[in-house]
Amino acid sequence: MTSFTDLAVVSCGVMSLEIQALRDEGFLDTKHVFYTTPGLHQDPFELERQLFEKVARAKKVALGVIVVYGGKFCYVNTKNPTRTMKTLMAELQPNVARVNATHCMDMVAGEEERDRIAQEVAGGESVWWMTPGWIKYRNQVFKGMDKARANENFGRHSIAIVLDAVGYTEKYMEEKPEAFLDYSDWMGLPIQSYPVTLDRFKTLLSEAAEKLNK
Repeated sequence: MTSFTDLAVVSCGVMSLEIQALRDEGFLDTKHVFYTTPGLHQDPFELERQLFEKVARAKKVALGVIVVYGGKFCYVNTKNPTRTMKTLMAELQPNVARVNATHCMDMVAGEEERDRIAQEVAGGESVWWMTPGWIKYRNQVFKGMDKARANENFGRHSIAIVLDAVGYTEKYMEEKPEAFLDYSDWMGLPIQSYPVTLDRFKTLLSEAAEKLNK
């Protein structure tokens, strides 16, 4: 089994539930995890600031750093479009590796699996994908988004599916049914939880660790 004991993890806070689950089961045996504020895809400049600050801190306590951020959708710099996550990763070197995924949903279910789930649950219609962190950190993930903008954002989708590997969504629905219904109403979409495993996330973390442990 891959060892993470000499490594640190720097992750978007949205993935904290999955990371904690892997720490609890003993798979992710690092002592050092640093989280950036959930929802910083809406503020690329703050994302960049926090990412560099957390990685600098992580380098002081570990031999290598795994970055848990998507490569395509998490960091979009509208003022400087050629400055991408790939650029940031190059500047963060040495001894830093990012998990090979496009966004947090892709970390727990690859494109092929998401296509299968969309076919099964929504008959192949357009799906808005989420992970449990999008439920837990709703106010941060959608900070500043009003109902009108929500309609514009979610209007072309038929359902929101939460790819849940930690059982958080079902528990939330039971404990806070009114908040859950309010979320669904605000999105203008039915929200459904879909159970997945942490196997893909484990593989991505292991692959990043292997790059650093070479």
